[in-house]
Amino acid sequence: MPVKDQHEQKFFKALNDIFVGAKIEGDSGFINLMAIKSRYYQTGVFPHLKKDIDSALVRFPEFREELFDKLYTFFHRYFSESGSIYFRYTSLHQNLYEKVYTDDRDVILFWKTHMLYYVKTDRIFRSVSVEVQETKFFFDASKMSLKKANEKREVIYAFRRFQEEDGTLVFDVDYSDRGRVTKVDEILKETKKAGQTLNEDTLSQAFRVFEKQSEVDFFINKDARSFLEEQFNLWMYQYLFEGQNIWSAERLGQLQTLKDIAYKVIDFISQFEDELAKIWNKPKFVLNSHYVLTLDKLIQSNVFEQLLKHPNYHQQVQEWQSLGFVDENFKLEMLVEKDLTGEMLHNQYKHLPIDTKFFPDLELEILALFDNLDDQLDGWLIHSENYQALASLQKKFHQKIQCIYIDPPFNTGNDFDYIDNYQDSTWLSIMDERLKLSKSLLRNNGVFWLHLDDNANIYGKELLKPLYSQITEIIFDTNATKDEEADLFGYKSFGDNFQLKHQTLFYCRQGSYFFQKLWKPNRNTTELGLGWQDLIAFNKIDNPRKIVDFDFKIEQWKNGIFSLIPVEVGEKIFPVGDIWNDIFSFTQSEMRVSESFGFAASQKSENLLRRIIQSSSVESDIILDYFLGIGTTIAAAHKLHRKWIGVEMGSHFNEFYQSEDGQKLGTLGRMKWVLYGDASMSVLEINRRPHLTRDLGWRGGGFFKYYDLEQYEDVLKRTKYEDSTLFENPNADPYHSYVFLRDQKMLKGVEVDTEENRVHFYPERLYSDPTKPNGTSIDLAETLSQRTGKWIKRITADYVEFADDTRMSLTDPDWQTIKPLVWWQ
Repeated sequence: MPVKDQHEQKFFKALNDIFVGAKIEGDSGFINLMAIKSRYYQTGVFPHLKKDIDSALVRFPEFREELFDKLYTFFHRYFSESGSIYFRYTSLHQNLYEKVYTDDRDVILFWKTHMLYYVKTDRIFRSVSVEVQETKFFFDASKMSLKKANEKREVIYAFRRFQEEDGTLVFDVDYSDRGRVTKVDEILKETKKAGQTLNEDTLSQAFRVFEKQSEVDFFINKDARSFLEEQFNLWMYQYLFEGQNIWSAERLGQLQTLKDIAYKVIDFISQFEDELAKIWNKPKFVLNSHYVLTLDKLIQSNVFEQLLKHPNYHQQVQEWQSLGFVDENFKLEMLVEKDLTGEMLHNQYKHLPIDTKFFPDLELEILALFDNLDDQLDGWLIHSENYQALASLQKKFHQKIQCIYIDPPFNTGNDFDYIDNYQDSTWLSIMDERLKLSKSLLRNNGVFWLHLDDNANIYGKELLKPLYSQITEIIFDTNATKDEEADLFGYKSFGDNFQLKHQTLFYCRQGSYFFQKLWKPNRNTTELGLGWQDLIAFNKIDNPRKIVDFDFKIEQWKNGIFSLIPVEVGEKIFPVGDIWNDIFSFTQSEMRVSESFGFAASQKSENLLRRIIQSSSVESDIILDYFLGIGTTIAAAHKLHRKWIGVEMGSHFNEFYQSEDGQKLGTLGRMKWVLYGDASMSVLEINRRPHLTRDLGWRGGGFFKYYDLEQYEDVLKRTKYEDSTLFENPNADPYHSYVFLRDQKMLKGVEVDTEENRVHFYPERLYSDPTKPNGTSIDLAETLSQRTGKWIKRITADYVEFADDTRMSLTDPDWQTIKPLVWWQ
C-alpha cells in the first residue's frame, strides 16, 4: 500500500467500524439493523462522503494525508467494538469518574458513559472451529438468539451432525430459555452413534473455548451529534492553542475544511444513533397479560361454575399440584363443603389462585365482576428490562408511588441471576437513568430506599444527592443470631453479636415526607410482652389517615396490652435511626416453600422489607421494586395490605426457573404462594401463642395482574427498513434530512382507509396469538391506559372504560394514541 494512502485507509476503516461495529452472528433485531447500517454505509455514506472530501481538497491537495490523519486521530477514540459511541480511547479511558465543579452545584459525579443509555452486556459470538485433544469441533452461532436485555443466560449446545469430509463435529449454539439446558449425556450418545467417542471433559473444554469470545457493553448515545461536535470543538481548540500562534489564511482554510468534513461525518453517524435512541424510548406495547385471583373472589358468580366445567380446568389443577397447593388425590368435589346453611367453598381451598392464562375465553367475564378494575387490583407484576418498564409507568403512576425499594446489583459478580459484574462507569449509567425515572413516580412525601454494600454505596450516594434533599445512611445486619425473643418479636437486642459484615440502606426523602416509627415491645407491660406502639407522623400535605396497629392488625385493645400514641398534623417527625442490628433473617416462606421447591433465599428477608414498608407507608399505598429478583418486596407488601408493582427481567420471573442447582420457585410462583396463604409467622410463634393466631400472620387472598412488556429487541426485530438508497431526493440535504423517513418501521399493523381518511390498527399483525379471542398477545387496554395515564374502570371486548368515564375503542383505537407505538420520526 502506498505510503500516501495509509492515513486515508485507516480513516475509512475506522469509519467502517463506527458504522458497522464488529461482525456479530445470530438472529436478532439488533443484527438486522446493523446489516442495514452496513448497507447504507457501503452504498450511501462512503461514496457520498468521499466525493465531498475530494471536492473540498481541490484547493488544498497537499492537505489530503494530514486531513485523514487528523480525522482518524479524532474519530477512532469514540467507537467501541459494539458500535457504541462514547469516551472509548481518550485521556479519560482509565478514569472511571472524577469530581467536576459547576456554578449550580459544588460537586457532581462525572463518568465516561454518562451520556449513554445502557442497553445490555452481551458476548459477540461468531461461528468458530476449534480443536481439542485431536477432536475437531465447529460451533454454528448463525441462528443464535441474542439476549433481549441484561438477563443472565447460559449458552446451550446441541449436536447436529458429523462432517465426514473433514472429521468435524458440528454443534448448534443458542442461549437457554424456559429452562432448556445442554444435555451432555444425550450429546455423548449421539456422537457415539456417529462413530465418534468423546468424553465429558473434552466436550466441556471445547464449550469453554467457544465461550471465551469477547463480551462487550452495548450503549446508545443520547445525543450523538451534540456529543461528538462538542468533543471535536474541544479537540480543535486544544490543537490550535498547542500549536503556533500565527496562522496563515491557507492554514485556516485547511482547518476549516477539516471541521466541515468532521461535521459531515458526525451528521451521518448521528442519524443512525438517533434512530436507536428513538426505538429505545419508543412507547412499548403491553404483551401476554394475565390475571391471578383467588377462588373466594369468584364463588358468588356464574363464572365459578364455568371455570369448573372448562376444558382447561385440569391444567389449572396440574399447576396447583406442581406448586404444592393440592396433592394428586385432589378432586373437584373437594372444593365445596356442606353444612346446615348449604354449600360453601371449603376453607382449605378458598385461596387457591386462578390464573386466567388457562381460561382466555372467560377472562373478560371474570374482569366484569369488578368495578373500577385497577382499584381492585392488589398489584402489577411486570416482566421487562426495568428502564423500559419505568418509562411505560410514567403517565399512569406519576406521583402515585409512596415507597420505592430497590436492591440492585452490588457489582460483586455473583449476587443475582443476571449479570452483576460491571465496570463502575457502566454501573453508574445503569443506575442514573433508572433513579431519575423512578423519582418522578414518587409522591411529594414519598420515600426511596436504595440497598447497596461497600462495593457500590459510594457511587450510589453521589447519584442520590441531586435527587433528594435528605439522605440517611443506615447500616444494618441481616445475620443477627436468632433466639426465642427474636422469633417472637422480630428484633434482637442492640449491641448483641453485631457483625462487621453488613450492608447499607440509603433512606431518601424530600423536605415534606411521611414516616411511621415502630417502637420495640415493652417487656414489663404484660406476660405476653406485646407492648407494641405505632407512632405515626403525617406531613402537612396529606390529610391525616386512620391510625391502626399495622403489626398485628388488632382493632380492639383489651386489658391495656396495646396502646396507640396519636399525633396531630405537623407534630414532630422522627428520622430513621442509622444502625439496624435487629433484623433477623428467618421468614416463613424461606422455611415452608423452600422444602418443596428449592426456594432461593434472597439477600433480604421479608422481615427487613416489613420494617421498611411499615415505616414509610400505610395500607393501600403503592410500593414499587424495579430490581425485584425473587419478589421479597412485593410478597411483604401484599401481606401488609399495600398495593405493589414489581419489575423483573430474568427467567426467574416465571412460576419456576432453571438454575445451576436445579428447578426453583420463581417470582410468579412465589406470588401465587402468597395468595394461597403463605404465612409470615414462625412455627415457634404459632406453637407458643396459639390464642393469637387469629390475629397474627397472613391468611391469603388477592388479585393481581402480570404481563410482559415489549422490549427494545422486540421492536428491532419487527421494524422494517426499506432496501433503498439514502439520497433519492436531490433537493434534500443528505447530512441533515431524516434518512429513515420513507421506512415502514412497524406500520405492518396499520392500514390507511383513503376513502374515509382514517387509519386502522391491526395488532394481530405485529404480535399474533391464536389462543386469544382477539388473535393478538397485545393487551391494548393496558397499553392505552399507560399511553393516556388513565386508570382502567372496566374492559369489554369492544372498549376500555377509564376511571374518568371516558372510553376508547379496542377494535378501532384512536390513531394518534397508537401512532408513537408503531412509527417514530
